Amino acid sequence: MSWDVKFTGKAEKQARNLPTKVRENLFALVLEIEKIGPARTSWPNYGKIKGKKDCYHCHLKKGKPTYVTVWKVKSKENKTVEVKYVGTHENADYERIC
Repeated sequence: MSWDVKFTGKAEKQARNLPTKVRENLFALVLEIEKIGPARTSWPNYGKIKGKKDCYHCHLKKGKPTYVTVWKVKSKENKTVEVKYVGTHENADYERIC
């Protein structure tokens, strides 16, 4: 059974405003999460967000600016993941996002 990946309203708007290459990387990540699950260790700077349960992040593009995405497992039983943030690393407040 595959995972269902949803975007918050804010993350959906953020995704629309990404540069084309970063948006392509985001949707490649989403496809991987749908097929394999939320733990995506092959992505750059992937990791769990410390102090937050089932919340992860990774880099979509390195350099300046660096783009990141943050997602959270909403339900392991229903295999649902929610993308909470997509944007620059500089604007990412991980404590507030998850």
